[in-house]
Amino acid sequence: MSTNLIQNIAQENIQKAMETVLDSGTQQIVAMRKEAYETFSKKGLPNKKNENYKYTSIEQHYTGKYQFYPYSKSENINIDEVFKCDVPTLDTQVIVLINGWYYATEQQPKLKKYANGIIIGSLNEAINQYPDLVFSYLGKSVQKYQDELSTINQALMQDGIFIFIPSNAQLEKPIQIINIVVANEPIQVYPRHLIVSESKYENQVLVCDHSLNPNPFIMNGTMEVFLKTNAKLSFYRMQNAHNHSVQITNNYINQEKGSQFHSAFITLHGGTVRNNLWVDLLGEEAQSNLNGLWLADKNQHIDYNTFIKHYAPHCNSNQLFKGILDDEATGIFSGKILVEKGAQKTNAYQSNKNLIINPSAKVRSKPQLEIYADDVKCSHGSATGKLDDEAMFYLRSRGISHKEACHLLMVAFASEITKQILIDALKEEVDTLVNKRLRGELSRCNRCSIACS
Repeated sequence: MSTNLIQNIAQENIQKAMETVLDSGTQQIVAMRKEAYETFSKKGLPNKKNENYKYTSIEQHYTGKYQFYPYSKSENINIDEVFKCDVPTLDTQVIVLINGWYYATEQQPKLKKYANGIIIGSLNEAINQYPDLVFSYLGKSVQKYQDELSTINQALMQDGIFIFIPSNAQLEKPIQIINIVVANEPIQVYPRHLIVSESKYENQVLVCDHSLNPNPFIMNGTMEVFLKTNAKLSFYRMQNAHNHSVQITNNYINQEKGSQFHSAFITLHGGTVRNNLWVDLLGEEAQSNLNGLWLADKNQHIDYNTFIKHYAPHCNSNQLFKGILDDEATGIFSGKILVEKGAQKTNAYQSNKNLIINPSAKVRSKPQLEIYADDVKCSHGSATGKLDDEAMFYLRSRGISHKEACHLLMVAFASEITKQILIDALKEEVDTLVNKRLRGELSRCNRCSIACS
């Protein structure tokens, strides 16, 4: 199939889906959908001529016949029986999304406002009850960056999570969003999340992306985070889906003066994964700490793209992303730091390191700096190679088998990222999952009853 034909089929499929929801939602949502539809009609899907998508082809996936449901379609499952995030010491407030739609329960109603002013629940319900608050933020980042994949989500967004944390309020427990795809046919899913925090206290959000059966799916999700003055948020995302999945996340982080954002993205399993991270440091002394780890084998394709903009002086950003690749897997890292003219006294660091276990695996790494201020400390680096020969010799000389030595070195390599998880029970669980994955034991969603390999 020619490239032009692939582009035409993919664009036509997406536009057909968009047309089914153009008039769905409130007046503001309809306006957002129509604007996104017009933008997409002009720009289309990103292709390899687009530098940001040079090594990841999204078009080919959209040529398939993926069903899109503009309404919540009930699946004949008991979510409590099929899925269990069974970490005994992980004490979280659990929220479930099924195929992009909020799953309300007695314990977790559609939307709840707590006595301290915190609001948690369905984004669609928040739009109905608090439209002025929601539309002060929703879509602002997408409109600013005009990324093609985010534009598709803007037109097709279904439901998602809304979290508002006012000043001097703190979450009682970390929030755990379990985002599940389960369907008896290939589907496309478009969750949308909005997090706004004014709180100076450390608040934590965890997103777990899973699939519960082997049918192909495309999940194109967008999350917008707005951290007001001195607000703090720790965010973790764990991706674990089957090899027929396409997982796309668009993450926008907006930080005002003195705010702190700490994150770790862990990609354990997936067919094609594309994680976009945009961070805007808008106020003085804002701090951003981005970490990522991906484990890929077979023909899996993992792509991380980051863009941090320093607008204000005295801001700090740190990026550390690592990949371990086996078989014929491919890994992409493209990271850019932009320091604007007024952002003096900036400290910015970026590093990407990759381990190649099989010579057939491929990595492409592109760290970038663009600096317009003259009083800054900025550095970047990239290294890709095999396991360290000296370390291997040291372990073998102490009677450790070659296989076990390889495993120990890979675990040590990954631990630099997993130690960035500040929830102890979650860190222990992720360490266990990484350990199993590197031994080839984790071929399905952990503790789920349906295989996803």
